[in-house]
Amino acid sequence: MAAVLSDEILKGKKHIHFIGIGGSGMFPIAQILHEEGYYLTGSDNNETDTLALVRKLGIPVTLGQAAENIKGADLIVHTAAIMDDNPELIAARASGVPVLERSEMLGILTREYSDTICVSGTHGKTTVSAMLTQILMDAGLDPTAVIGGKLKKIGGNGRVGKTELMVCEACEFVDTFLKLAPDIAVILNIDADHLDYFKTVDNIIKSFHKFCDLTTRCIIVNGDDENSMKAVEGQQKELITFGYSEKNDYYPANIRHQGGACTAFDLMYRGKKLSEITIHIPGDHNILNTVAACAAALKAGASIEQIAASVPQFTGAGRRFEILGEVNGVTIADDYAHHPAELTATLNAAQKMGFHKVWAVFQPFTYSRTAMLLDDFATALSIADRVVLSEIMGSREKNTYNIYSKDLACKIDGCVWFPTFQEISDYVMENAQPGDLVITLGCGDIYKAAKLMLKHPKKDALPQ
Repeated sequence: MAAVLSDEILKGKKHIHFIGIGGSGMFPIAQILHEEGYYLTGSDNNETDTLALVRKLGIPVTLGQAAENIKGADLIVHTAAIMDDNPELIAARASGVPVLERSEMLGILTREYSDTICVSGTHGKTTVSAMLTQILMDAGLDPTAVIGGKLKKIGGNGRVGKTELMVCEACEFVDTFLKLAPDIAVILNIDADHLDYFKTVDNIIKSFHKFCDLTTRCIIVNGDDENSMKAVEGQQKELITFGYSEKNDYYPANIRHQGGACTAFDLMYRGKKLSEITIHIPGDHNILNTVAACAAALKAGASIEQIAASVPQFTGAGRRFEILGEVNGVTIADDYAHHPAELTATLNAAQKMGFHKVWAVFQPFTYSRTAMLLDDFATALSIADRVVLSEIMGSREKNTYNIYSKDLACKIDGCVWFPTFQEISDYVMENAQPGDLVITLGCGDIYKAAKLMLKHPKKDALPQ
C-alpha cells in the first residue's frame, strides 16, 4: 500500500518545484529527487551556503518568492517554515497541482526503502545520522541518506544508494516525524523543545511513543534517558538500549581523553568488549552519539571491524563544532546548537580544549523558544568567558512574545549584542586575543558572522 501511495504521487511527474529549497531539510530531498532524474526548480528568500550547493547541482534557483516561480511544475514541495500568506505557496495551492509539505515528501521516500533507519531525538540527530551514513558507506552497504547537515564524504546532505538501506534524520518539530516509515528507530534523547507546539514535555513523549508505534522492527533507545524510556513503554518490538551505564546493552568503558577533539573508549555489549573506538569530534555528548551510531550500524549489518575502522575518519557534520580557520591566533568555529542543552554540551566541550578564552557568539532562533527558555539560555551561555548576541531570528514566527536579545543579554555578565553581523565580527575580532576560541552558535545564519571574522583585516603588524 505504501508503494502505491508513492507511485500515485510521483508517477508521471517530471518537474518538481521546491519552495524554500535552501533549507537544511529540503536540500537532501532535492538531491535525491535530482539524482532520480526529476527536473527540479526552487526558490528561497536568503542566500546561504546550502543554496550555493543547490545551484552547483545545476538546479535553477530564484531568489525571492513569487507566484510565477511555480510555472510549469507538476508537483510542489514546501518547507514547514513557509507561512500561509506566502505568495508562492498561495499560488501553489490555487494551481490545482499537488502540494506537499517537506515531511510528506520525505515520508514517501522512506516508504520506498525496506530498511529505513530513522534517527530521532531532541539533540544529536545530525551527528548520529551523518556518522551512521559514513560507517555504512565505508562498510560497502551503500545507503540512501537524508541528513540535516553536510557530510564531507558525500558533499552534501543526501545521497541515493543502490540498496534497500536508508538513513533518515527524523525531526519531531510539529510531529513531522510521524509522517515517516521507520523500520529501525533510534531515540537519542527527549528534552523540552518546540514548546510553542507541544506545550509540555509529556506531550513530546506521547509523540515519540506514536513514532515508536510506526516502527516495524527495532527501537534503539537511550536507556539512561528517563523521557526516552517512557516513550518506549509498552512497545513489543525489539528494544536495544545504549547509554553510559552498564545496565544498557551498549555502553562505553575505559574512556580516555587524548587531547583536543580525540577520545578513545571501549565499546561494550552486555559486559563484553567489542572493540576500541576512537573519535575525533569533541565533547562527552559525542561519546554517547557514537555509541548510538555503532549500535545502529551493527543492526544494519556492518561488522565491528568495519565500524572501528570508519569512526576515526569521521570529523563531524557541517556546522557541528566545525573549525573554520584561524585569524591572528584566534580560532574560529561554528556550531548548530540552538537549545540550552546543546549550548551546554558544546560550550563545556570547548572549555576543555585548552583555549585561553571561549567566546560564544549566539543567534537566538524563534521568539517562542527564546521566551520560554530564557533563563536556561542564560545559564548555558554563561559557561563561555565572553558572550555576544545577534538579534533573534524569528523564522516562521512573529514577535508576539515581545522578547528581544537585550532581555537575554541582561541576564549574562558582560554580554553585548549587535544588530548586524558586521558589527559582531568587528567587535569580536577587535577584542579577541591570540589563543582564544570564537564559536558562532545557532541554527539560523549566524555562520555568516564567522565568515566575516575569517576575512577580518589582521591587526597591524608589530614594528620590526
